[in-house]
Amino acid sequence: MTTRNRFFTPLGLYAYVLAATMVILDQMAKWWMLNGLHLDVRGHIPVLPFFSLTMVMNQGVSYGLLWAQSSLQRYLLVAAAAAVVGMLAVWVRRTDRPLFATAIGLVIGGAIRNNLIDRPRLGQVIDFLDFSGLGFPWVFNTADTWISIGVVLLLIDSFFGPKPASEKPPETVTDKPA
Repeated sequence: MTTRNRFFTPLGLYAYVLAATMVILDQMAKWWMLNGLHLDVRGHIPVLPFFSLTMVMNQGVSYGLLWAQSSLQRYLLVAAAAAVVGMLAVWVRRTDRPLFATAIGLVIGGAIRNNLIDRPRLGQVIDFLDFSGLGFPWVFNTADTWISIGVVLLLIDSFFGPKPASEKPPETVTDKPA
């Protein structure tokens, strides 16, 4: 059976499993920040000279972009994220490229956690990773990290990954004398 005849390739399923794993790991990290370390009460925990755990409730998208100040804006962000997750889920289901499947799995997992779990339930996203000691101005979470890594992997795959058959130059056959 060829890849085109299957509804999912093994790498497409891998992308879904990776996305689900990222959601679970991120929910566990968030639970630990709130219930284990009580970061919501403590506010700030220095860990290293350049890294702290800092509680920030973010109403924007990744790194505080596109701030949602009303319920309508929040639900528009949720709807947009759901549409993107849906399109990515359809796009990856028949892939045969491991780097692409990994990238899409990371982006889907991060988008689900931030925008389809936290934003509708809490009205905002919990951020806690603070690298301001390195000059990085934003506090973010693991889901933001996975989305960012996934986008970088997509760029790497698009520039350096295998080219589809339609983009490869036709092979020339030369006649050899007998």
